[in-house]
Amino acid sequence: MTVHFIGAGPGAPDLITVRGRDLIARCPVCLFAGSLVPRAILSYCPDGARIVDTAELDLDQIAEEFLRAQKRGEDVARLHSGDLSIWSAMGEQLRRLEELEIPYTITPGVPAFAAAAAALQSELTLPEVAQSLVLTRTPGRASSMPEREKLSAFAATGATLAVHLSIHAIERVCAELTPFYGADCPAAVVYRASWPDERVLRATLSTIAQAVAAAPMERTALILVGPALGARDFRDSALYNRDYRRRFRGGPP
Repeated sequence: MTVHFIGAGPGAPDLITVRGRDLIARCPVCLFAGSLVPRAILSYCPDGARIVDTAELDLDQIAEEFLRAQKRGEDVARLHSGDLSIWSAMGEQLRRLEELEIPYTITPGVPAFAAAAAALQSELTLPEVAQSLVLTRTPGRASSMPEREKLSAFAATGATLAVHLSIHAIERVCAELTPFYGADCPAAVVYRASWPDERVLRATLSTIAQAVAAAPMERTALILVGPALGARDFRDSALYNRDYRRRFRGGPP
């Protein structure tokens, strides 16, 4: 018996990985975060599977589901939205499984920021404009931020920022970022990236909060800020320059 943690992707059921889909299809038990994982993903479950929405369960109750499956010798597909490596609450579940001596695997998923970039039809890193992407958030009830992880500290680098779980605080986000990026810096909000009701707002740091106020949205929205979002006059990458010698084009191995 094994618990398989699976990143279910940003929303669209066909954006799950093939590995994740196949694991779901062979697990007789499926635990899914119902507040974020679309129910269309559950169509991959086998007939007769025990399907449990964990949105209203606490950690002890989730552990009880793991133990129940272990006693029955049933593999578990544990679904979380996006990718499991960030803000998934997977870490505490892994710790509990290790205490219970229950084996587990982890299958990555398409993260929300990648789906948002696709919706914007943008590359988030451009030559000599931005070569770093910072995934961050603002403090919330469920999790505070370490003292050194401030938006201002990340903004000072000029990197592209993907600010998660913060749409409720967009005015504060913009106020904190404007001194570093400038009021005219491109900004965007992507609501429910890849879902049928996906919405995309493009503006600047000085206008994006107003745009959001005119089209209210909930927490499943991602704020993106940085000059790469609007850059057009940037240098071509050397990667495809005919004079750039590399391993696969006449360069050293």
